[in-house]
Amino acid sequence: MTKKAGNLLKTLHKSSFLKLHRQSPQPQSQMDLSERYCYKPSLKWNPKVEEYFIKAYGQDHFSRISTALTRPSCYSCIRVNTLKSVSDVVIDKLSTILEERGLQNGMSGVSNGDKDPKDLRKKSMEIGESADPARIYAHNNLVSKCQIPGLDHVLFIEGSGPHSIDYGLSGGKSPKEVIVSRKCAEAVLRGAQVYVPGVLACSAHVEKGDVVAVAVAVEQPGADGGWGANITRGTILQGSQADPYYFERNGLYIGQGISMMSRAGIFRVSEGVAVDMNCRVFELPSFHDLLEGEIFLQNLPSIIAACALDPQRGERILDMCAAPGGKTTAIAILMQDEGEVIAVDRSHNKVLDIKKLAAEMGLTCITSYKLDALKAVCRSSESDDLAVLQFPEDVDDVEKKIQTPPTTASTDLDGELVPHNCDISGQPKDGTYASKAEQRKNMRKMRNGPGRNHCLGGRVEKSKGFLPNSFDRVLLDAPCSALGLRPRLFAGEETVESLRNHAKYQKRMFDQAVQLVRPGGVIVYSTCTINPGENEGLVRYALDTYKFLSLATQHPRVGGPGLVGGCRLPDGYTEEWLKPGEEDLVQRFDPSSPLDTIGFFIAKFNVSSKDA
Repeated sequence: MTKKAGNLLKTLHKSSFLKLHRQSPQPQSQMDLSERYCYKPSLKWNPKVEEYFIKAYGQDHFSRISTALTRPSCYSCIRVNTLKSVSDVVIDKLSTILEERGLQNGMSGVSNGDKDPKDLRKKSMEIGESADPARIYAHNNLVSKCQIPGLDHVLFIEGSGPHSIDYGLSGGKSPKEVIVSRKCAEAVLRGAQVYVPGVLACSAHVEKGDVVAVAVAVEQPGADGGWGANITRGTILQGSQADPYYFERNGLYIGQGISMMSRAGIFRVSEGVAVDMNCRVFELPSFHDLLEGEIFLQNLPSIIAACALDPQRGERILDMCAAPGGKTTAIAILMQDEGEVIAVDRSHNKVLDIKKLAAEMGLTCITSYKLDALKAVCRSSESDDLAVLQFPEDVDDVEKKIQTPPTTASTDLDGELVPHNCDISGQPKDGTYASKAEQRKNMRKMRNGPGRNHCLGGRVEKSKGFLPNSFDRVLLDAPCSALGLRPRLFAGEETVESLRNHAKYQKRMFDQAVQLVRPGGVIVYSTCTINPGENEGLVRYALDTYKFLSLATQHPRVGGPGLVGGCRLPDGYTEEWLKPGEEDLVQRFDPSSPLDTIGFFIAKFNVSSKDA
């Protein structure tokens, strides 16, 4: 049999299996609907990636990690802006606000199984299997202060789950349903509502005010060997086993809510809340527009990474991949807003986000630039560490325009918007001809606004790079595979090759960081992935390549030890990790550990004389 014929047979076999799986359902009477309408996801991995992680962690440990990744942490972590407030004051404010919203200890709802919310909370806050929970979690209140020395500006807000949801299954009747995209579901599990763009399908006769069960469409293997949701937006759900997607959402129900629109409305408009989630599998409070400038919602390991950098007043610090600015602002606050924090990102809009957050928190020592971290080092004397304005314009003029925006449009006889320099027919007043396509384009601009890249006041500065040895400390929170972020319902897109490419990309960025930090300085490297190749593998590369680098002790020490040894990848490449004695100098945050954080990694390097 030829290789081509063999591949064809495999494709046909997979396609036939999926077809059989959908068209030969079990009789309804044989199914326990309570097992169907629940939240018991199973994370899908690329088979070779799964094999690699099993070698790294062991079968049982990796299974626990996979399960933990499908759930959010059972608490939210808040960083207090100590330049504007203090933890005790924020605790009082948050407690009052949350109680007004009807949120008490343990949040709302009934927890699944025999897990009491308070016990779950305590377990999730432990450091190590035998550690005293009080070391982190001081009180039995909804809002508590972190007890780790140096982290008293960190607050924990209790959540709860998983909860059993009553979907009204008595009598064997199926509820009305809404299916959302996987990314939408991951946001809902973190406390968001269901917004219109995230809805893929719903039952035929959903009306505004109806109670609906919300399920998620997770990517499935396709006949072409790829992955896809296999569902078209606007699909009508049958509410029975005749529905071709009936079995694909078994155990993938994330809660129940009130439809804020009819079915027709959901698929007619482009924005707005589609379902108000009033009964969730996991209850986590929302902090949207809450105490702006005083608090920042941030994962505990990210806060610890900024603390590990140990920035001092008056120093010059570089945050190489700074967006959205959480670690940047944390560094500036630790420096008491005295010194210089340079934040760079290659995205124009993300630089705007950093500027907005810094202004919101009242921080003046942060300067943000648009710059690709791979081009952060500039050896040209012409640049001399200077930045060039992307949009040269007087700041006062920009502020005046923000306060008094110019009139950009009027309306025609039918009430449609037309540009200010056009007549009511849409033709330019100067007599030049505009095509119908150009007219339609102008109309869209007037209706939709100028766009994010061209908003008034949306000015960012471009940098040509920085001179070597020009920073006291450098934080490289590197772009990564993000396989430690929670909740995660799908991971099949990553391959062994893509994981290795991430690591290569990070090494190139680290090379830039090494050149930019001065002798006697510090580099902190961090990622939000469980992939050892991007974590311990980078440390091995750094220590073997740059003999003037050494691992430094980190404070505070919260995470666990790193991985020692190495691993042979399925493609034959041997990956080297830490050597004995180095494992306790890094911090690895395991999502399956009692600490209940995202998966994260932190390494800190001291830089000695580069001439040695």
